[in-house]
Amino acid sequence: MTALQRIVIVGGGAGGLELAVKLGEKLGRKGKAHITLIDAARTHIWKPLLHQVAAGTLDSHADELEYIALARWHHFDFRLGRMTGLDRETKQVVLAPTLDEEDGSELVPEQTIAYDALVMALGSQTNDFGTPGVANHAIMLDTPEAAERFNKRFINSCLRAQARRKQAGEGRFTVTIIGGGATGVELSAELHMATRIMSSFGFANIHPERDLKIVIVDAAPRLLSALPERLSDAVALELRKMAVEIHANERVVDVSAAGVKMASGKFIPSDLVVWAAGIKAADFLKEIAGLESNRLNQLVVSRTLQTSRDPSIFALGDCAACPLGDAGATVPPRAQSAHQQAMLLAKSIPLYLAGKPLPEFKYQDYGSLVSLGEYSTVGSLMGGIARGSVFIEGQFAKMMYWSLYKKHQVAVNGWFKTWLATWGEYIDRVSKPRIKLH
Repeated sequence: MTALQRIVIVGGGAGGLELAVKLGEKLGRKGKAHITLIDAARTHIWKPLLHQVAAGTLDSHADELEYIALARWHHFDFRLGRMTGLDRETKQVVLAPTLDEEDGSELVPEQTIAYDALVMALGSQTNDFGTPGVANHAIMLDTPEAAERFNKRFINSCLRAQARRKQAGEGRFTVTIIGGGATGVELSAELHMATRIMSSFGFANIHPERDLKIVIVDAAPRLLSALPERLSDAVALELRKMAVEIHANERVVDVSAAGVKMASGKFIPSDLVVWAAGIKAADFLKEIAGLESNRLNQLVVSRTLQTSRDPSIFALGDCAACPLGDAGATVPPRAQSAHQQAMLLAKSIPLYLAGKPLPEFKYQDYGSLVSLGEYSTVGSLMGGIARGSVFIEGQFAKMMYWSLYKKHQVAVNGWFKTWLATWGEYIDRVSKPRIKLH
């Protein structure tokens, strides 16, 4: 291996960032390879926290990590830009120009970055399945910016309600969440808790049961349909205690400014709509540069995580379709999948650059956890996706959920900085409001 070997990672989500840190410490620090991380954003926030950003129970600016600083500390380079193309013959990634947010002027020109090994870690985006009205009338919690936009609209609606007296017969403020997966379920509980906190701050016209109506709509027969039924039933029970309205087995056919229409004919008047049903990889990945992709735009990879048509290009996380077993299934798009694949590639890519055989990825399902804010956490541990072998809930489950985020922080920042950050979080909880009110 020579010092000129170039490793390029596109996407600074959980998996991509963890991989950049690992390779930077292993190869970049010793001058054995040049590692470049590319992302369209300047900062990183753990995606499973976006529902808290949307509800205002987490300040994204307090938890975000600066890519430039992380690159300096962990011996890799960071390039700001959005990938738009790929030239496999010359082994170059093409990045679109980055524009100044204030005046629209060109901040960073179009770039091409050469690679010897390329890792696609672009994550996923919400899939609206072509449903009319979603693009114009619903918010998708794909990015911190989208979560903050939802939060501002939610807070503004609460301020509006506080400033005027409610008229006789006037209905409750309704938030409709389309999608009964983890994002939709966790957001509903977080919104209920946020409204309760706001009420305690003196918002007399904002009460989680009297003034706010939270609705979840899902096309599946039950919430969290990909997880064990016992977990689903426990979550539904907790949500109903919060007066969350659940419409299962209902397919949304139209979203308008007035509300949400379902195939059954039901209509839910809605003030805010969140679309959290289904995912897909970025549209530009569909057969990019002749690479094989599936109907969700995911890049088809082998068990070594190499793309099927180019062994120098790897993919991990939500944008990769990696075989799972022998039945044609693929590894589920979950945070633990991306973490496990990043850890494998931290070992595999040095082997690839040295011309050695690569290990195969073997997905380990450690179970699932669903947070319902301060009310509860439920989950299954050490089981398959279809059969949780150990069911947990309450404080122990909350601790397990909290530890997942800490595990990610340790992978990026190390134990000492994570310990300091944890103390900082505790101090903030004591000295600041429990909700972002602006």
